[in-house]
Amino acid sequence: MKMIASAVATSGLCLVLVACGPTATSVPTSGPAATSAPTIAPLATSAANAPAARPTTTALPTAAARPTQAIESSSTPTQTANQGATAFAEAIRLVLDPSVSQASYHAREQLVGKTLPSAAVGTSKNVSGTLVLTGDGSIAADQSKVSVDLTKLQSDESRRDNFIKSDTLQTSRYPMATFVPNATQGLPTPLPTAGQVTFQLLGDLTVHGVTKPVTWQVTANFADTTISGSATTDVKITDFGMTPPKAGPVLSIEDNLTLELAFTAARG
Repeated sequence: MKMIASAVATSGLCLVLVACGPTATSVPTSGPAATSAPTIAPLATSAANAPAARPTTTALPTAAARPTQAIESSSTPTQTANQGATAFAEAIRLVLDPSVSQASYHAREQLVGKTLPSAAVGTSKNVSGTLVLTGDGSIAADQSKVSVDLTKLQSDESRRDNFIKSDTLQTSRYPMATFVPNATQGLPTPLPTAGQVTFQLLGDLTVHGVTKPVTWQVTANFADTTISGSATTDVKITDFGMTPPKAGPVLSIEDNLTLELAFTAARG
C-alpha cells in the first residue's frame, strides 16, 4: 500500500508541473515525467517558423535594389533634355529686311532691230523670308523659307513685264515664287561675326507651281547684328513648265536665266 500511495503522489506531482507550464530546464530527463518533453518541443518549433521572420530576410535586399535602378534610369532623360536645350539656345534666326532686299532675273534677249542680244533684268522688291540655323550648323527646313512676289516684277520695258506676268509666269494663278533651303556647303560653324564668307545654299525652288532643287552661290558679309550679300543660281525657263516669252520688241529670250537675291538680314 505504501508503494501504491507513493506512485500516486509522484504522478500527481508531475501533473501539477505540466499544468503550470514548466520551462525546458525544469523537466526531468528520466522517470515518468520524460513523456512530457514532446509537448514543449512543438511550441519551440512553431515560434521559430513564425511568419514575421520571412519578410525580414527578403524585404531588405529588394528595397535596397529598387532606388538604385530608379536613379540610373532617370539620368538618361535629363541628359537628353539638357542637350536639346543647348541646341535650341545656340540656334540662329536670320530675318530678311524687306526694305533693302530684292530678287531679280537676268536673261539674254534678242530685240527687234538689234544685231546683238542684250540683257533683260526684271526685279521684285517685295521679298520676305527667314533662315534658321540650328546649333550644329544645319538648317531647320520647316522654319526656313524665302518668298518673292512675282506680281511686282518690273523691268525697263512694260510690254515685256505685262507679257511675262500674264502669259509666262501666269501670276494671277501663281503669284509667288518660294525657296525652301535645306542644307549648306562651306558655311562655317559657328557663324562669324565679321568678315566675308562664300558658301553654297541648297534647297527647293517653286515657280509656276513646279518645284526643282537648286543651289545658290552665296557671298555674305557678316557683322554683329546683320548679314548682307547676294546669292545667285542658274535655271531654265522650260524646267518650270514655261515657254520663253516673245512680246512686242522682244523677238526671243534665251531659256537660261540667272536668278539673284540681294539681301540684308537681321541676326537674332
